[in-house]
Amino acid sequence: MESFIQHARNLNARIAEQPEEREVFGRLAEGQSPQALFITCSDSRVIPSLITGARPGELFELRTAGNAVPAYHEGMACSEAATIEYAMRVLKVSDIVVCGHSHCGAVGARARAEDLNDAPAVRDWLAREFSAELPRDDTPTVAGAVQRHVCEQVERLRAYPCVQERLEAGEVSLHGWFYEVHTGLVTAHDPKADAFLPV
Repeated sequence: MESFIQHARNLNARIAEQPEEREVFGRLAEGQSPQALFITCSDSRVIPSLITGARPGELFELRTAGNAVPAYHEGMACSEAATIEYAMRVLKVSDIVVCGHSHCGAVGARARAEDLNDAPAVRDWLAREFSAELPRDDTPTVAGAVQRHVCEQVERLRAYPCVQERLEAGEVSLHGWFYEVHTGLVTAHDPKADAFLPV
C-alpha cells in the first residue's frame, strides 16, 4: 500500500506536468478572493472541497474540533477569532457556512457525557465551547445533537462585531449545514421551518 507521503509526491508530480493546472496555481499566487468562510470539524472524513465542489482559492476554511466557534468576548485573541475577522474585514466573503457532520466524535462525546480524562485538552475544549444543553444522543450518527450544535455555532457568530457589521449592511449570509458521512447528503438549516432540508 502506498504511504501518505508517497501518494502526495505522486499527485504533485502529476499536477506539475499539466500546464492548465500550473496556470491555475499561478493565478493563486497573485492573491485570494474566496467566496465563503467554511467552518467545519477537523475530522478527516469531512473534505470541504468535496462537499462543495470548490476549487483552490474559493473557500477560506476554519477547522476546529467539532466545528466549534468560541464564544466572543471583548479583547479575545485566538486563531478562530482571527480567522473569522480576517474573512469578514479583509477578504469580505459573502457567506459563512458552519458545517457539522454525522458520526462526530466531539459532539458524540459531549452528548453522551463520555469520560475524557485521558484527553484533558479535548475534555476542557468540549466543556468550554459546547453547550451543556446538547440533547442526549446515543445514536451512532448523533444527528440531532450535531444539528442543534450547528445552530448554536451560527448564533455564536452573530456576537462577533465583524460579523454583526456585515450582517447589518446586508453583506454576508450565515448558513448551518449538516453533512452525512455515510451518504454524502448535505442538508441546510431553514430557520422558518426550523429543520434541516436538502441543499
